[in-house]
Amino acid sequence: MHTFAVGFMSGTSCDGVDVAVLDTDGKLNVTALSGLTLPYEEDLSSRLMEASQQEVPLSSLLRLEKELSNHHVAALRLLLEKQPELRSEVAVLGFHGHTVRHIPDEQLTMQIGNPWILAKAFGIPVVTDFRRCDVAAGGQGAPLVPLFHQTLFAKETQPVLVLNLGGVANVTWLGQHEHIIAGDTGPGCGLLDKWAQEMANLPYDRDGILASAGQVDSDILVSALSRNYFSRPLPKSADRYDFDFVDVSRLSVEDGAATLCAVTAESVYRAVQNLPAMPKQVWVTGGGVHHPVIMSMLRERFKDVRNISERGLNPDFLEAECFAWLAVRHLENLPLTIPATTGCEKSVSGGVTVRFQ
Repeated sequence: MHTFAVGFMSGTSCDGVDVAVLDTDGKLNVTALSGLTLPYEEDLSSRLMEASQQEVPLSSLLRLEKELSNHHVAALRLLLEKQPELRSEVAVLGFHGHTVRHIPDEQLTMQIGNPWILAKAFGIPVVTDFRRCDVAAGGQGAPLVPLFHQTLFAKETQPVLVLNLGGVANVTWLGQHEHIIAGDTGPGCGLLDKWAQEMANLPYDRDGILASAGQVDSDILVSALSRNYFSRPLPKSADRYDFDFVDVSRLSVEDGAATLCAVTAESVYRAVQNLPAMPKQVWVTGGGVHHPVIMSMLRERFKDVRNISERGLNPDFLEAECFAWLAVRHLENLPLTIPATTGCEKSVSGGVTVRFQ
């Protein structure tokens, strides 16, 4: 049965809430209907970043959670104001919240967000707490997008790779007979964003203006990728801040940016080299798809690299759409994660449904 579902995503870039609407059965039928981003104000963004890196007081975290939840409400209200015909159709909300801790080696993960605020505001059931069931089943709690990738790219010539470039980069490798392998490969755009913010007073390296003017420091690249994480096989997971050991502080702003791009591209390539076969195509989604230097470096390493927009998909809203899809799967008691995507001991559905009555 088809369901109109809303999904939200507040990524590690802490720049805003993405909200998207799908018409889906939680299986192969997926139709994207709408999407938008409601940016965070600077104060909220900075406090989210602080909570993700520092031991903040519990009362501050609770206030932050309330403000974050209300921002999600505002994002969906804005979307429904633009498309009021969807208001009576939406049957479920997929609310991921914002990750403030992700320590996969200890099987710990924490997302803040009060689903009851959303359930009360819209009178619609909310599916939330997507990750901790996977963790309880021995998984690393991430990534959660691979089964959605498998659905969207099931008809592509295989093997095919879907690369999501968020704060952390993750890949979904799809082979014949529904063979799937997934996991985080290393930094996505998180280190580069932080570098641009701290060194150039820019929110991110828009249009690759910094990296395109720089040169890659090969010694730093080799040193960074010598860490054990990069030699571990998939599935594996990481937090955005697990890669802060990559030190480009002695470089110019431009060379630092170029080197961080190279760390991202090369870590993806090295992870994929250890998979059963090199992909015929690499489809890229997430914020990094807009960075020309990262995309150029990927094309130097893979023979066919494409933006998922070429398939009529929106790289800016795909993760939010994923959580709409996962919410419907939860209602149907279908798996959200499997051993090949997170390392869990068995396929698990995960999630919790909240209703305000």
